[in-house]
Order: sequence, then structure tokens, then C-alpha cells
Amino acid sequence: MSQENTLKSFFGHPRGLSTLVLTEMWERFSYYGMRAILLFYMYYSMADGGLGFSKSQAASIMSIYGALVYLTSVLGGFISDRIWGSRKTVLYGGILIMLGHIALATPFGRGALFVSIALITFGTGMLKPNVSEMAGALYPTNDYRRETGFNIFIFGINVGAFIAPIIVGYIGQTYNFHIGFSLAAIGMFFGLVQYSIDSKKYLSSESLFPNDPLEPEEVKKLIQKLIIWIIGISLVILVMVAFNIFNLSNVITVISITTIIIPVYYFIMMLSSQKITKVERKRVVAYIPLFIAAIVFWIIEEQGSVVLAMFAEDQTNLQLWGHSFPASWFQSMNPLFIMLYVPFFTWLWNKLKNHQPSSPVKFSFGLFFAGISFLWMMLPGLIFGTNTKVSPLWLLTSWALVIIGEMLISPIGLATTTQLAPKAFQSQMMSMWFLSDAVAQAINSQIVKNYSQGHQIQYFGILGIFAILVGIILLCASKKVKQMMNLID
Repeated sequence: MSQENTLKSFFGHPRGLSTLVLTEMWERFSYYGMRAILLFYMYYSMADGGLGFSKSQAASIMSIYGALVYLTSVLGGFISDRIWGSRKTVLYGGILIMLGHIALATPFGRGALFVSIALITFGTGMLKPNVSEMAGALYPTNDYRRETGFNIFIFGINVGAFIAPIIVGYIGQTYNFHIGFSLAAIGMFFGLVQYSIDSKKYLSSESLFPNDPLEPEEVKKLIQKLIIWIIGISLVILVMVAFNIFNLSNVITVISITTIIIPVYYFIMMLSSQKITKVERKRVVAYIPLFIAAIVFWIIEEQGSVVLAMFAEDQTNLQLWGHSFPASWFQSMNPLFIMLYVPFFTWLWNKLKNHQPSSPVKFSFGLFFAGISFLWMMLPGLIFGTNTKVSPLWLLTSWALVIIGEMLISPIGLATTTQLAPKAFQSQMMSMWFLSDAVAQAINSQIVKNYSQGHQIQYFGILGIFAILVGIILLCASKKVKQMMNLID
């Protein structure tokens, strides 16, 4: 980069941050726009423009879809670290995402849905972890601006996530689902154009090259592993077909189990690698309890687009000042509260600087707020019964609570991951952060089947109490985890 471009800043941060913020903003516009209407598109009847799945099937697909989106971040991290480098991987991922939304915009029913899932999952896996990794690479390891930078990053991308359900949701639910999906594709196109132009000016040339490029002898081993994976998947499918158990529910179960196994494998692989130092190994061990806490948090947070979406459609009064609005608008609550909270938390962490609570303590309190948000959702059923439509304020308050938890976990987790990542596994370690979300949604694909209006009080109560208990355990262990993080070089 030229000296002039290097010196340019963005709210006191490296100018490249704005490039990455805008790229993720448009990607989130496309993804959240699609997600706001996808659940309804799947379970609405064909006569109403939907695909006619049952609600439990649609909820399970929605969760496993989210798991796959984050699961493929492992592949994206590997491609970036070993083959293309961050910048190219992000570009190609964005193209796949755009094609996935185009597939949903076509009137080819369930076939187009599954093609779209494949394209968007691989595309997001390539784009998302590498954008975040490049954002982290803009700062020195102990730069106190890092967490603030990630707060700005999260604020910017949530602008797109906030607008998308309002526009795409209204068009999709009110007029036509396929037009809504078309808008998501257009949003990703704008993101690609912006990224292609600005990345050449403001991102380091190092992002064009892999951190740990494949050696010639490693290519053969990689091909062998790919062949083994293909054979393994084919055998699983053949066995399921032979025993007449090859159906959507069982496929989702197999994917769920695989998703849970993968991060276990990755932790073992990194901890046993000769490419990391003793200090780096200790940092990876310290990351494990944070990873588990993140899974518990995302189990609750990610149900906003599934369980809370069904609550919005079935049990919420969708009237505002005499005017009706679609249930998909509630999907804007998540990014709205993030944008409202980011300025406060940015100010707070800047004010405290090196006197901030440790990352494990922040995670603990994040879990407390997540648990309370679900305990809150028990109250409408307890007070009014489960067959009465209630005020939108119940859902608004639940989101307000869980997003406080997200502000204590998501930007902190992103920043901490970049700090604890071994040099040889930088992008792949960032993939591990997204794997926490993948595991959570894989678990959700099984849990959400148990949600119904008749059992919602128990459902919200059990999950809420569990999150709080995990938060208490992490709080008790926070000093030990902080010592193991050892971030002083």
C-alpha cells in the first residue's frame, strides 16, 4: 500500500476497517434479508407461495442451515491460510453467496432451496471468517483499540442486518417471497463491487497470499483426504438408503453429530501441532471454556430467527397504531439493539481501557443476560396462557436482554480469538469462533423440534436456567482462564 493510503484513518482506526465493514454490511443485508422470510417461506402452504413443510421441519432446517453456514467457515479458513489468502477467498465467497440468493429467487421449489443452501453455506464460510481475520490483522496484538474496532465493525454490518428484514421481509411476506430473495442477491452484488474496488487501495498486500501455503508434498495428502471424505459421505448415504432411513430428519441428525465432532478434532489437531509454541498451546487451552460458553450463548441467541419468529407469527399482536406489519420485521430487533448498544459499550471499554473486566468475566455476564431473556419469555404463557396473542413488547424486551449478552460475547470473542490464535492457524482459529455458532445451531436443530405453544413455558425455562448455570461456572473459573491466556508477549 502507498504511504498515503496507510495513513488514512476511519474514526481513528485503520482505513481498511471501512472496506471490511461495508463488505460485511452488504453480506449481512443479503443474509438477514433471506433469513427473515426463509422460515415462513418453508412452512407456508404452496397456495400461499411457500414450500409446505411442517413447522417442526422448517424450524429444524432453519437451524441446520445456520449450522452449515458457520461450519463451512473451517473450509474458508483453510483455503485462506493454505491456498488463496484472505482477499481472494472473500471475493469468491461473496460470488457464491450472490448465486445462492439468485437460486432462491427462482420458482423451482424445494430443489432450488437445497441448491441455495449449498451455495450460501460455502460462500459464507469463505467470506465471513476471513473478513474478521483481516479486521483483526489491522491492529498490533495488544492495541487497546482492537475491541473498539470490532465494536465499530459489528455496528456497521448491523446497519445492513437491520434494514434487510424491513425491506426484504415486507416485500417477501406481503407480495412475493421470490422478489424478496432477489433483493438479497442485489445487496450481495453491491457488496462485491465495493469490496473489489476498495480492497486494492486499503488492505494490506499480505492478504493476497496464504499465511501457511501448501507445500507440493502436502497437495497429494490433501487430495487423499478429499477422496476419503467423498467416499465416507457416499457410504453413509448408501447405508441410509439401504436401511430405508435416508430422509430429511436423519440427514439433519447426521449433520448435527458431524458438526459437534469437527471442533473437537480441530482443537486436538492444533494442540498437537508442531507449528505452535508452548505459549500458543496454553492460549488455545484457555480458549476452550470460552468456546463452550459461546456455544451456550448462541443456542439461545440463534433461536431468535426460529422459535421467536414462530412466537411472533402465532402469538404476537402484529398491529402498530392501527396498521398491520409482518412478523419478519422482528428480525430487525437483533441488529437494532446492537446498534443502540455499541456506542455505549465502545465508550465504556475506551473509558476503562486496561481496567476492563477480563474476557471470561464478560462472557459470564453475557450468559446471564441470555438466560434471563428466555426466562422473560416464560411470563406471557404464565400470565395470559399460550393461546392468547400478546403485546410485541414481550419480544422486544427479550431481544433487548439477549443483545446485551451479545455485546459482552460477540465482539469480545472476535477480538480474543484473534489474540489467542497461533500464527500458523490464524484464519482457522477464527473459523473456530464461528464453529461455536455452528455447534449451537446443530444442537438447536434437535432442540427446536420440542418447541410448541403447549410446552413453551418449560422450553424457555429449562434453556434459560441452563445458560445462567454455565455463566456461574465460568465466572468461578475466570481467574484461572485469564492466567492461561497469557497475552503479554
